[in-house]
Amino acid sequence: MLFNLRTLLNNATLRHGHNFVVRNFRCGQPLKDKVQLKGRDLLTLKDFTGEEVKYMLWLSADLKFRIKQKGEYLPLLQGKSLGMIFEKRSTRTRLSTETGFALLGGHPCFLTTDDIHLGVNESLTDTARVLSSMTDAVLARVYKQSDLDILAKEASIPIVNGLSDLYHPVQILADYLTLQEHYSSLKGLTLSWIGDGNNILHSIMMSAAKFGMHLQVATPKGYEPDPSITKLAEQYAKENGTKLSLTNDPLEAACGGNVLITDTWISMGQEEEKKKRLQAFQGYQVTMKTAKVAAPDWTFLHCLPRKPEEVDDEVFYSPRSLVFPEAENRKWTIMAVMVSLLTDYSPQLQKPKF
Repeated sequence: MLFNLRTLLNNATLRHGHNFVVRNFRCGQPLKDKVQLKGRDLLTLKDFTGEEVKYMLWLSADLKFRIKQKGEYLPLLQGKSLGMIFEKRSTRTRLSTETGFALLGGHPCFLTTDDIHLGVNESLTDTARVLSSMTDAVLARVYKQSDLDILAKEASIPIVNGLSDLYHPVQILADYLTLQEHYSSLKGLTLSWIGDGNNILHSIMMSAAKFGMHLQVATPKGYEPDPSITKLAEQYAKENGTKLSLTNDPLEAACGGNVLITDTWISMGQEEEKKKRLQAFQGYQVTMKTAKVAAPDWTFLHCLPRKPEEVDDEVFYSPRSLVFPEAENRKWTIMAVMVSLLTDYSPQLQKPKF
């Protein structure tokens, strides 16, 4: 039986601190040909078509509705185990993955640098083969994207990027689910990035155009996104008829934007650059002055943790801020990733319109 999410959730509101978030999915017809992701790696959204990313968001909405709204128990991952390699600490990535995998009946196993040193005490090749013999998948939060590439090459199980120096794909899935819930559709939205040319921005650049979203980017000079990623993003924009602009002026990037997005200016491993970065990012704080030039229906995203210099309290805690629903959606999207890579489950809800 197909449940109509629009009928069930339209105009429903959920309270998140000071925020009221409208759940307003528009639903269409299911895919005629089921997207098959089982056995794949998720290293970057560059490797996935628009339909494949949409499928993961559809599955996220399905699991969220069936488990959170209907209270169903879905042991889709019963008997399966997940290796979680964390070279970098995390609140949302760890909690969302551990609780989500367990909620689906699986067993997550958390490994820190005290437990495993990638490529130090044991080669990446050997680690990949050992983990492949004991777990069904691995989520790795690492410093170097190249380590993920080697793990994926040598492992016989799916490898999921929980964050690297180049990409953070699981965060972007949560962002898109949050925007889908709020705006009903992603197509035609203008995303305004104001901040560092980092892994979050790279993941947006590898996927936004596939949904028909425009992207306006402002970074300080010397902190632009990776040139090779920019080149590919320009190709995606051309193929999908969307706009991509890069500037060093925050207000120019914010102009007409539906979604104002920023992130930390100082990532883990960049602490020695703090003084230099704080100086370079002067004028990049997102405030109501920034919002004044945005679209009338503007919203705000930040993947957290947040520092006041990145966005002031007036914006961060305003009703336009979707940061806490965004954080919660990390759980539903990582659950969908694991289900899609490890099972043959198909969503029961009708596919939302993207």
